Amino acid sequence: MHAYRSHTCAELNKSNVGETVRLSGWVHRVRDHGGLLFIDLRDHYGVTQVMADPDSPVFAEIEKVRSEWCIRIDGNVLARDESLVNPKIPTGEVEVFIRDIEVLGKSEELPLMVFGEQEYPEETRLRYRYLDLRREKMQRNMVLRANMIQSIRKRMWDIGFNEYQTPIITASSPEGARDFLVPSRLHPGKFYALPQAPQQFKQLMMVSGFDKYFQIAPCFRDEDPRADRSPADFYQLDMEMSFVTQQDVFDTIAPVMAGVFEEFGQGRKVDPAHEWPQISYKDAAKWYGTDKPDLRNPIKMQDCSEHFRGSGFAIFANLLENEGTEIRAIPAPTGGSRKFCDRMNKFAQGEGLPGMGYIFWRDQGEGIEAAGPLAKNIGPERTEAIRQQLGLGVGDAAFFLGGKPKAFEGVAGKARTVIGEELGLIDKDRFAFAWIVDFPIYEKDEETGKIDFEHNPFSMPQGGMDALLSDPLAVKGYQYDLACNGYELVSGAIRNHKPEIMFKAFEIAGYGEDEVKKRFGGMVNAFQYGAPPHGGCAAGIDRMVMLLADEANIREVIMFPMNQRAEDLMMSAPSEPMAEQLMELGLRLIPQDQ
Repeated sequence: MHAYRSHTCAELNKSNVGETVRLSGWVHRVRDHGGLLFIDLRDHYGVTQVMADPDSPVFAEIEKVRSEWCIRIDGNVLARDESLVNPKIPTGEVEVFIRDIEVLGKSEELPLMVFGEQEYPEETRLRYRYLDLRREKMQRNMVLRANMIQSIRKRMWDIGFNEYQTPIITASSPEGARDFLVPSRLHPGKFYALPQAPQQFKQLMMVSGFDKYFQIAPCFRDEDPRADRSPADFYQLDMEMSFVTQQDVFDTIAPVMAGVFEEFGQGRKVDPAHEWPQISYKDAAKWYGTDKPDLRNPIKMQDCSEHFRGSGFAIFANLLENEGTEIRAIPAPTGGSRKFCDRMNKFAQGEGLPGMGYIFWRDQGEGIEAAGPLAKNIGPERTEAIRQQLGLGVGDAAFFLGGKPKAFEGVAGKARTVIGEELGLIDKDRFAFAWIVDFPIYEKDEETGKIDFEHNPFSMPQGGMDALLSDPLAVKGYQYDLACNGYELVSGAIRNHKPEIMFKAFEIAGYGEDEVKKRFGGMVNAFQYGAPPHGGCAAGIDRMVMLLADEANIREVIMFPMNQRAEDLMMSAPSEPMAEQLMELGLRLIPQDQ
């Protein structure tokens, strides 16, 4: 017999009754039933009930066993009485009578319980992550992650992509976030960087003639953490293709994403990939208040400015006299009660606004009637026109925000989400995907008037060089995101592979040719030797698992995450270097003012 086990703790069933077996695992829990000791023995695969009575030759040793001790047992497989069968586990028809036991590893008193789903402070969970990971939910999440990555790899290989690895230590390259710098011992005073993404390398592969590349790539960014973003490192499905259009990229990656979500979505609906809508960045902001809309929520915001222009509601009427302002309506089907409207007003105040204007429609026995402060100020004709535009009826409401769209769209998007949640309008049993396209390349600073990049500076401008010779603020890029249920899952672009267009694009944003060559010399040089048109994208592995596991925080699907302050409490990182290490690197620490 094997030194530690003949079976896992998920394998035994009625066919094994009468066999002598060996199991190893952790003591999940111990139950004392008046002289009968029952232990739920757990390993990575499942749980088997093992038991002993005073006739067992090792009963005295079994009495000493405590939760989370690691043990090996030998015993005989017995059939459970029919009334004691546990149908919830694969081994629920049997139990093992213990004949021999070996303690493989004792456990100190536990700082957190593995049995059950008790809540513990994040600091405790991360400091003792190796215990936290023993919990059933965490084991399930990590296996889901591993299986999903395996599935992605197979799907990519099946459609003709090869997986290539790119460097983990490279040159610093500004790509929208802070680099993690690595000092060089052989070149004192110089630094490498951990890659924010394999972006430049994968484009260089296309120049090298590799037609289709993918990688499950680690990326490193010194960013502030969020619930859906790791503060240090994350993984992405990175891919690039040569001789492709934007639609070619969509047609390639969308079936992969759809297939993964169908495979691991536990029956939740996934719309066919070819039906995923393509929404312009401008329309996404107007309709949903965000460039990563949750389309499970049917609410679509609309511009209602004309109904308030010159109206009796002076706040909105006066606002509309300023250039670039508008009034946005957020429909709220079934939200037509003063109580709900008051709740949404309170939400707006919590977001730093004085409130939200609202109208709700009711039937007082004489037909449909508009109610609320706005309705009284603008009159029945305007309220009826608003109702007709929004397609609302009795029992519905609408909320209104005004000003320059960029100033209020974020709050409007949050309000849309809250309304959808509170009124039960969101289809929780669905993954709703949408491509966001036509991102503007440039934006203008309202205070300085300076033109700078609003989004990816390496995207090919729609219209090429001709577009760059007109109004910069009208230039859109072949850049795209894939949103799902309110999260950005994929981001990509058709690349700007022509040096003359790249230099012009950067010149508009105030970067000279010499600076571009200095920052991106490797890529600029390569593009002078017959670069093919190419494009691709990257999908966030961690966010995909988070959605599939139905988790609200990305740390629940990462094996060893950092905390909100980018600290690894378990490994005590970051840590202070030894003096010898600093001397070897030619570095000296300058004390920071407290």
